[in-house]
Amino acid sequence: MVVACGVLEPEVRHFTRDAKHVVGQVFLPVGLHENPPLLQQELQRVIDEAEANPEVEVIVLVYGLCGRGVENLLHSRCPLVLARAHDCVTLFLGDKDRYADYQNQHPGNYWYHPGWIREKASPGPEREAHLRRQNAEKFDDEDVEYLLAMDREALSHYDRATYVGLGIGDPQGDEAYTKTCAACQHWGFERIPGDPALLIALLSGDWDEQRFLIVPPHHVIRTTGDDSIIRAERESDES
Repeated sequence: MVVACGVLEPEVRHFTRDAKHVVGQVFLPVGLHENPPLLQQELQRVIDEAEANPEVEVIVLVYGLCGRGVENLLHSRCPLVLARAHDCVTLFLGDKDRYADYQNQHPGNYWYHPGWIREKASPGPEREAHLRRQNAEKFDDEDVEYLLAMDREALSHYDRATYVGLGIGDPQGDEAYTKTCAACQHWGFERIPGDPALLIALLSGDWDEQRFLIVPPHHVIRTTGDDSIIRAERESDES
């Protein structure tokens, strides 16, 4: 069973289109990482449903650490498998060390990839209108303006937009959109090639310890604070 964030749905469907070993796929709404307890709740619900299906032997989570939303998930029968990654960008880059090296070299970088571009969530000409519509459903005008100002402040330390994709969908259009966003924000722009190796290995069952964590039943995912990113501990163990 594959459980993935909707931000990676086209890529997951592409790389599993002939996979006979995949007995089902579930795609959760994009943006749940912004509310880690809700992400954890939704993942737990899907895991419980998957474990009730006798055809499911392993549950693959196409997620990174994602604000620690993958921590403490309970499972009693099926192992969980996920990549050692802070977020979904690593799955586009193909390597957690490549991600870390780029971040260290470019601390003001903001990543663009097809999923975030589809959601109009990345900084650019459409972001503020999108946030305004979204927040207007929940807050009054004064609060909406305050939230928009907070968003602008949160983006103030970025100075570069970097596009990475796996060649699926409309890569030329996505790259052009990223350039437009960079110009709108007065940022630099770079495109770097994506690498599907990590995602393909995750979906095909090629799970080495360096790149992936296999979480046995009655164990939970915990953060490590080092380059391994995540570890498995027995449910009763203390972090």
